[in-house]
Amino acid sequence: MSLPPDILHVLAAFARSKVKCLLMGGQACVHYGAAEFSKDIDFAILCDDANLAALLETLALLQAELIAVPPFDRRHLESGHALHFRCSDGPAKSMRIDLMSRMRGVAPFVELWERRTTVTLPDGINIEVMGLRDLIQAKKTQRDKDWPMIARLVEVHHLNHREESTAAQRDFWFRELRNAGLLTGLAAQYSDEAAALATERPAIAAALADQDVDRALRDEEDLERAADRAYWEPLKKQLEELRRRKE
Repeated sequence: MSLPPDILHVLAAFARSKVKCLLMGGQACVHYGAAEFSKDIDFAILCDDANLAALLETLALLQAELIAVPPFDRRHLESGHALHFRCSDGPAKSMRIDLMSRMRGVAPFVELWERRTTVTLPDGINIEVMGLRDLIQAKKTQRDKDWPMIARLVEVHHLNHREESTAAQRDFWFRELRNAGLLTGLAAQYSDEAAALATERPAIAAALADQDVDRALRDEEDLERAADRAYWEPLKKQLEELRRRKE
C-alpha cells in the first residue's frame, strides 16, 4: 500500500492509539487497486464512549481541529452525520480527516469489523481497512465520483480472480459489476448462477435476455442515488439548523 508520508503519519497515529476504526474512502480504494487521488482520510469508527475518548486524544496529537458542523458529539455520529477535521500543524499539516459511524445501507460497525482487511504499513504497524464489499456499499451515494470508483473496484477484483474464481467471488461480481460487457460475459459463462440471481438484479435478467444491460445499470444507479438523497434530506436539515445556531 503505497501512500504519501502525511497520510502514513495519520494512519500510524490512529493505529498506535488503538482507536477502533476502519479506513474507507479513497485511501481504502488505493489498497484494493483502484487508485483515487485524495488528500482526505475517511474512517468508520466504533461509536462508544471509550473509543471516542481515544479518538479525541489521537486528534489532539495530530493537532486536528473541527472545521464544520456538526460539533463533536456521539449523538451526531449515531444519527449518520460525518465529523470533519483538519490537521493544523506537524507532518500531516492541512490533511483532512472525516469520521462516520453510521452509513446508509451499510452494516453496523461490529459487523464491518468482522469483515475487515488488515494491512501492514512499511514501519510494521497494522491498519484495519473496510472490507471490499462493505466499501462498495458505502460508495453507493448520490455523488458522481463514487460510481466510476465502484466500477473500478469490482473490475480489478474480477481481473485478479477470474481465472480461478470461487462461487462466492462470482456471486459478488454478479451483484456488483457495473460493466455491461463483463456482466453479460459472466452470465453467459455461468448461466445457472446468473439465473438464480436474476430476480434480485434486473441487470442480470437483461444480460440473460440479451436486452439493454447498460440501461438496467443506469436505472439501478438512479434508484441508489434517489435513496441516498432521501436518506440525507433530514440530515441536511439538521446541519442547516446547527449552522444557524452557530451563527
